[in-house]
Amino acid sequence: MVSVCGVCCEECPHFSIECPGCSAILGKVYWAQYIGADCCPIFKCVSEKGFTTCGDCNKMPCEVWFSLKDPDWSDDEHQKSIADRAAKLRLAR
Repeated sequence: MVSVCGVCCEECPHFSIECPGCSAILGKVYWAQYIGADCCPIFKCVSEKGFTTCGDCNKMPCEVWFSLKDPDWSDDEHQKSIADRAAKLRLAR
């Protein structure tokens, strides 16, 4: 299962234990609280635009993607994650 932003849910350590996937919980991911939100900003953006995934948007990857860096990742890891997720979504078009 691939989320709206291209993350493979099965690769997430929280999947199936704490989280059934972003689509199932309508983007209300556990980490949103740490950024002062109730929902993932990417999921919210996709929903508001009526898209299925970010791959439907010609602005992908956008500033929202770049702003949501896991604090445990280096800048290089973050950039690689963005590139990998965007490539995955482009292939799914």
